[in-house]
Amino acid sequence: MTEWIDVRSDTVTHPTPAMRAAMAAAPVGDDVYGDDPTVSQLEQRAASVLGKDAALFVPSGTFGNQLALFTHCDQGDEVIAGEDSHIVWHEVGAAAIIAGVNLRPIPAPRGVLKPEEIRRRIRPGGDIHLPRTSLLCLENAYSSGQVVSLADSKAAWEVAQEAGIKVHLDGARLFNAAAALQVPAQQIAQYADSVMFCLSKGLAAPVGSMLVGATDFIERARKKRKLMGGGLRQAGVLAAPGLLALDEMSLRLGDDHANARLLAERIQHLPGVAVDMDALDINMVFFRFTRPVDVAALMAGLQARGIKANPPEQGLMRLVTHWQVGAAEVERIAQALAELITA
Repeated sequence: MTEWIDVRSDTVTHPTPAMRAAMAAAPVGDDVYGDDPTVSQLEQRAASVLGKDAALFVPSGTFGNQLALFTHCDQGDEVIAGEDSHIVWHEVGAAAIIAGVNLRPIPAPRGVLKPEEIRRRIRPGGDIHLPRTSLLCLENAYSSGQVVSLADSKAAWEVAQEAGIKVHLDGARLFNAAAALQVPAQQIAQYADSVMFCLSKGLAAPVGSMLVGATDFIERARKKRKLMGGGLRQAGVLAAPGLLALDEMSLRLGDDHANARLLAERIQHLPGVAVDMDALDINMVFFRFTRPVDVAALMAGLQARGIKANPPEQGLMRLVTHWQVGAAEVERIAQALAELITA
């Protein structure tokens, strides 16, 4: 069989040859002691790129988000977040277990948390029956594949500033959002007190995410990272590809976005397929079937053609491009779907 095409997610990306070489050559030390020079370099670089004081290397995006909640909040506090955000939907209820906080979900059409909706959920002080609202969580790019504008981010930030609450940004695909908006990532990050972004999605590093913020916040988070079991030792072998992810792979994300648009264009006219052409901000293509489809046969057919994809979820199917899915692979995927759907 020809090499697999994997469009389940951009988490499936393999490290580039340059990353593998950097891993082999990385200077290392015990990072719990603060002795790993490559980790320190990555943390300094991440903070600089986002215009923050400090950064912390963490094992995963979920780990970074939950560490942020754990550091910002006290047990029993309330956190406002989009009702279909990653923190609410896909982090295993960790906020209740690790930080001991209550999530208050609100509507987030196209990823936007509207100022009036945020204000309505901020708890007034002085009532012993009510939890304290301590954190607003934003997400950009959003789980729906859509990018939130700087104006909408600023509007949410200003509501939090008025209320005296902190803002955390789940920026798992922050650099995709920056590429889509054609702005430096720092311009998005300015509207958050802390930011998590993933190195191991479209940026192609094999492991890891970064939590970025003020110096005192990161120092508190460093201790809590240890509590959560995230104290890493000779982690320079993982941080080295992270540097290449930041400095090189972030610059080519526009290619992935273009290939996602190409894929959408190739399949949008297939019979029984309805592509969400308004959700093509980044590297994701979402579509529904408008007539009955044998999902098991479809997935088996893709598998037989060397294509790994996730089945539809509640009727919605997602295909994700990345550095290992170029124009040629897009054509193979489109051809396979055409054969299977019209068979």
